[in-house]
Amino acid sequence: MSRPRSAAPTVDVPRGLAGVVVTDTRIGDVRGAEGFYHYRQYSAVDLARTRSFEDVWHLLIHGELPDARRGAAFAAETAALRTLPDAVRSALPALAEASRRSGPLAGLGAALPLLGAASGFRPVYDTDPARRRRDTLVACAAVPTLLAALHRLHEGLEPVEPRQDLPHAANYLYMVTGSEPDEQRARAVEQYLISTMDHGFNASTFTARVVASTGADVAACLTAAVGALSGPLHGGAPSRALDTLDAIGTPERIDPWVRARVLAGDRIMGFGHAVYRTEDPRSRMLRATAQRLGGPRVAFAVEVERRVEAILAELKPGRELHTNVEFYAGVVMEQCGLPRAMFTPTFAAGRVIGWSANILEQAEDSKIIRPAARYTGPEAPVPVPLAG
Repeated sequence: MSRPRSAAPTVDVPRGLAGVVVTDTRIGDVRGAEGFYHYRQYSAVDLARTRSFEDVWHLLIHGELPDARRGAAFAAETAALRTLPDAVRSALPALAEASRRSGPLAGLGAALPLLGAASGFRPVYDTDPARRRRDTLVACAAVPTLLAALHRLHEGLEPVEPRQDLPHAANYLYMVTGSEPDEQRARAVEQYLISTMDHGFNASTFTARVVASTGADVAACLTAAVGALSGPLHGGAPSRALDTLDAIGTPERIDPWVRARVLAGDRIMGFGHAVYRTEDPRSRMLRATAQRLGGPRVAFAVEVERRVEAILAELKPGRELHTNVEFYAGVVMEQCGLPRAMFTPTFAAGRVIGWSANILEQAEDSKIIRPAARYTGPEAPVPVPLAG
């Protein structure tokens, strides 16, 4: 039986949309074959090495790096937005209790719609660019406060109120741990947050853009992105990479442990990336950050990396497999006092900036993202059988 053609032409694409270009973007790009990625026209790694979190936030949202005066003004503007509305603050204990087993990221997914309602967010379809940007600033400033408060409530501790006098990353560490961090650790976390702000059309970023294409408000778009990030194939690897170090345990166990995994065809967490075919530039930068912090854990991680690559070269010649950002991200965050339960939430505290930049860019396009699927079920139509 012939079927009528769809009203719109369809195009077959690879599974998972791998390599499919779905839109144009001015925000940045990932050039996996080169081991390079950038925000706007600047190397993301160079930005992480030389600029503050607030400066790079300004770049992604406003399209340009600020000078010293505008940078200070932007930092002050966003710092003033860290305090949560009373309606959100009073709901946090209940949200923390409801998300106790799932963790702070699940609590964040529940808190964002409440933040949007309490802050008067409106659909991006109905607002002008200035209002949209303001909504993203409110959300991005509040996310670290929400995550830190949810974590502390999970631990039976009182939330720590944000401080406007601290830079973004230092304030985040302060709210999580209850102690003001030293400059070296604050800068290490800041570099990690900058290096993971954006990274092409990954699953959570694309999800945020799909929801933005419907005209929904910023909170709805970010909530959807958090949901995508919660999947273990996307955001759960930093703590699992540390689990690898724990499983190996001591230097003399590295070679037999790695050989057994490679020969069994098992995945070694913290190694390999879906896009990079060479060394992950974020991992290279964070390795240097970890080495500046120093300590036995860092030295052990560096030795594990060296031996994994050497054993792979021996057993799987021609197959390059390097550490990805999660491997040294876990080491850095652990050295800075962040518990493993906060690794993926901390990633979200930086990535929310990239999500927001993509939401703003998508809001400029009135075309809804609406792909098609090929039906492979039973032939239709057939008569509906009578009940009984």
